[in-house]
Formats: sequence, C-alpha cells, structure tokens
Amino acid sequence: MNHTIETILNHRSIRKFTDDKLTEEQIHTLIQAAQQASSSSNVMAYTIIGVTDPFLKEELRKVSGQPYVENNGHLFVFCGDLHRISQLATREEQVQMQETLESTEQFIVTTIDAALSAQNLAIAAESMGLGICFLGSLRNDIYHVSELLRLPKYVIPLFGMAVGTPAHRPELKPRLPFEAVYHENKYQSFESQQTAISAYDIELQNYYQHRTSNTRTDTWTEQMIRKYQNTVRMDVSSYVKDQKLNKR
Repeated sequence: MNHTIETILNHRSIRKFTDDKLTEEQIHTLIQAAQQASSSSNVMAYTIIGVTDPFLKEELRKVSGQPYVENNGHLFVFCGDLHRISQLATREEQVQMQETLESTEQFIVTTIDAALSAQNLAIAAESMGLGICFLGSLRNDIYHVSELLRLPKYVIPLFGMAVGTPAHRPELKPRLPFEAVYHENKYQSFESQQTAISAYDIELQNYYQHRTSNTRTDTWTEQMIRKYQNTVRMDVSSYVKDQKLNKR
C-alpha cells in the first residue's frame, strides 16, 4: 500500500485545532492541489474563498453552530461558480447563454467540480500532516452566508472546510461495507444489501459505545431515519434559484 492510499484510508474529521495558522505557502500549495482536480470541459465552475476576517469567521460560526468554524488554521468556503463564465460574454451572448447557465445540468457541473477540488485539497492537507473537517452546516442559513461573502448571481456557497493542525486524533469511523456500496453491472436490490447494512449497524453501534468522546447508543439505520424525517435547510432550494442556478 502506498502513502497516498494510506492517507486516504486514515481520513477522519478533525474538530479541534491548535492555534497555529496556515502559512501562505501552505495555502498556495493546497489551492494548487485543489485546482488539479478533474473538471467538466475545463469549466472549473467553482471558487474557493479563504476566510480570515475575524468578524466573518464569527458570523459563519454562528450560522454553523460549530466552534471549529471559527477556531482553525484556515477556513475555506467552496462555491459553485458560473458567474465567471457569464462575465466572459457580451450582453447579447449572455442572453444566448442564459438557458444553459440556469440548467440543472450546469448546476450539477458546479457541485461536482467544487466537490472534486475540495477532495483534492483535503487529501493534500492530510498528506501535509494537517487535519480537515467538511462544513455542510454553513448552509444552515445560506442567504446570510451569501450576504456575508457578497456572492453575485450564479454563485452559491456549497460547503466549507476547516483546516489546521489537529489538537486531537479521534478514532477512525467505520464505513458501510463494500457489498453495500459497490454494485456490479446493475443496481442491486435493497434486500441484497440488507445483510451488509445490518452488520454495519452493529459495527457502528460498537464504535459509538467505545470511542473516547461523545459515546452513545446509535445505529446507522436509526440515524438515517431520524435525519430524513426532519425537514432542514429547505430554503436552499429557493436560494439556488434566486441565484439563477438549477432553474430549468
């Protein structure tokens, strides 16, 4: 097994960081790694905003409810971005481009491009001995985040990533078994996945009961049912359309 695969297989979310800030060299290296991710038709339909202003970090922490949004080595916000593409064109060309820019297909392109770049950055950071935590919680109040970051039309904040020197090393959380996520040639019935999922429920329950912090009794099945019974972040849909994405 090579070092890259070892780094990937040892990923864990870090939620406590030292006070050390990332250097400019580290930031540039991470952004370069992010930019080398694959991109649909070389559109590179994303922008990464580094947040260093103390007021902004405090406001984003309030949105998230997570202290590590404010207390980290560096905070990145990954945005889906078709604004840059729209501005390349003349006003007449923009009218001709509008239907494509506002399509579901291009919305998918922005989210995939941003996610691929973020995963590159995450692996690069962990290979440098840093820790990371993805922050979907910035969508708890997506309109306010958009206002704070002054995002123009065709730009949406998808998620954040806190990066820094780890101040703890949590246990490695188990993942769904191979048999549940890899299907050969066609989608396999839920019944064929059930044995693997039941085994994972037992494994995850054991993990929660024996980890060093925040112990609890829970299974993946119970978590997923609770999660999807709750309606959260329902304003994201209207926000995305207000930003002229995913309208068609």
